[in-house]
Amino acid sequence: MILQERWQLGDGKPAFEGHTWDARVPRPGGTAGLAEEACRVTLLAPMTYMNCSGRSVASMLSFYKAKPEEVLVVLDDLALPLGQLRLRGDGSAGGHNGLDDILRACGTKGVARLRIGIGPCPGVIDSKDFVLGRFLKDEIEEIGVAIRYAADAVESWLFQDILSVMERFNTKTKTKKNE
Repeated sequence: MILQERWQLGDGKPAFEGHTWDARVPRPGGTAGLAEEACRVTLLAPMTYMNCSGRSVASMLSFYKAKPEEVLVVLDDLALPLGQLRLRGDGSAGGHNGLDDILRACGTKGVARLRIGIGPCPGVIDSKDFVLGRFLKDEIEEIGVAIRYAADAVESWLFQDILSVMERFNTKTKTKKNE
């Protein structure tokens, strides 16, 4: 996980049917050590089946007495071209079963989500196999750039209004191929 490495969070711990990491993320340009210049964050990687990830998110929200609007779900998306990001503050699951389960468990469509495009599924491959498969050699660099860009979007979302973050990050990522 890029944010786990970036924030030097170590191994984390099992919790909420998943794995968690707690962090205090400093505000960019803030003064180190000042509580108001940092954001308390818990990263959660559900270890349930994707279609049951709502259980994991709901139990974390209950434990921390947090609201669904305080959550940002990061997920893959077959409907977006490889490397494209799309951040939204609410809406439907758009056919993503994991997001649908999270929205249902939270009881609202008002959960922010950051989709990372993995490209359309070739017609000859079952979509489940495609999603669980590996990237092609020529796609690895592009998805790596997209994941780092998505981590930047998550950090921005912590400290900025969602419309500003959407304006900045809802574009195709730049790789050596398309710069």
